Amino acid sequence: QVQLVESGGGLVQAGGSLRLSCAASGRTFSSYVMGWFRQAPGKEREFQAAISLSDGSTYTADSVKGRFTISRDNAKNTVYLQMNSLKPEDTAVYYCAARRGYSPQYRDPQRYAYWGQGTQVTVSS
Repeated sequence: QVQLVESGGGLVQAGGSLRLSCAASGRTFSSYVMGWFRQAPGKEREFQAAISLSDGSTYTADSVKGRFTISRDNAKNTVYLQMNSLKPEDTAVYYCAARRGYSPQYRDPQRYAYWGQGTQVTVSS
């Protein structure tokens, strides 16, 4: 059974930074794609970034490109989301997700089989 545990959320002022972590356990993840999504109240879950654990390829939503960076530490089975220049509109619950293998629909949350419990990020103005 795959388990994903997010950490690193919290309250930060606008312009600040946070780094989210997602620790994966339960199996070998070398062929997996890991993604970060967020969901604000009353809104749909929205793709932020994804990374292939096999070759390190990254995919970032245009809306956060230049501010958010996804990275991995394969030895620790951990994926990170570095978030800089945070804005109040970045406030949401951030979720880590995993799927086996690449999919062209990596932005679609329904393409991911495994999810973490989420971590709250609140950006004050």
